[in-house]
Amino acid sequence: MALRKLKPTTPATRYYSISSFDEITKSTPEKSLLRPLKKSGGRNNLGRITSRFRGGGHKRRYRLIDFKRNGAGEFEVLAVEYDPNRTARIALVADEKGTKSYIIAPDGIKVGEKIENSNDAELKTGNSLTLGSIPVGTFVHNIELKPGKGAQIARSAGTSAQIVAKDEKYSQVKLPSGEVRMINNDCKATIGVVSNTDHENISIGKAGRSRWMGRRPHVRGVAMNPVDHPMGGGEGKTSGGGHPVSPWGLPAKGYKTRKKKNISNKFIVKKRK
Repeated sequence: MALRKLKPTTPATRYYSISSFDEITKSTPEKSLLRPLKKSGGRNNLGRITSRFRGGGHKRRYRLIDFKRNGAGEFEVLAVEYDPNRTARIALVADEKGTKSYIIAPDGIKVGEKIENSNDAELKTGNSLTLGSIPVGTFVHNIELKPGKGAQIARSAGTSAQIVAKDEKYSQVKLPSGEVRMINNDCKATIGVVSNTDHENISIGKAGRSRWMGRRPHVRGVAMNPVDHPMGGGEGKTSGGGHPVSPWGLPAKGYKTRKKKNISNKFIVKKRK
C-alpha cells in the first residue's frame, strides 16, 4: 500500500501523489451489491444549503457494506477492491453457500484467506467477535456502539482502537482520537487495523482533484461582505478585532460544541486529547 509520485510533466503533478493500488485484485465491482447514489450538493429536502462548499464531483455508485457481520460461519475472501465512497479498501467475501457481501478490508488481508464471524474464532486479522471475547491489548476496528446496530467507530483508512480494560459488562476502548470509552461487551468488533494505511500521506496536488471529490472552493469569511459573514467587510485587510466565528456567530476556534448533558457522557472515561 505504497504511494506513487508522478513524473512532473505539469506544474500540478509536481506535488501530486496517488496510491499505488498494489493490493487491489479486481477492478469491476460486484453488480448485485451496487446501489445508485444521488448527489445532494450540500442541500436538504427544502433545497437550502446545509453543508457549504459541496457540489459537482465524479459520478459514483454505492457499495453495500456489511457492517453488522451477523452471518455466522466461515467466509472466503474473493477480492480486494477500491471503493470511491470511503478511504479504506473493501473486500468481497462469500459464505459457505456462496452468498457474497462486502466488508471493510483489514490491513494485510489476502485473496483466498478464510475469515470468521464467531465468538469462538481465533484472534486473526479479519475475524469478527464480540468485545467480551477479545483480550485486553488487542487492536480492533469496525466497532459497534449498540449491540446489533452495525459498526460505527474506526472505519476509515489506517485507523484502529485498542481494548485497554474490561469488566463484566463493559470494555474500555481507546479510540483513534485518544478518547477512552466504555462499550458494551456484546458489541462486535473486527480484529486488526483498517487497510490503506498510507492514505493520510497522499498529497492532493491541485484544486481540480478536490473538485473530482465533490469539494468546492472554501471561501474565507474575511473575504466576504458584512451581509454574508460576521467577519466580512472593512477597508483593506482587517483582522476585525473580534474572535473568529462561523457565519452564524458561533466561536470557530477552541469552543467546545459537545452538549454538556449528553446521555453518552457517562460512557467516556477519558476525554480525547
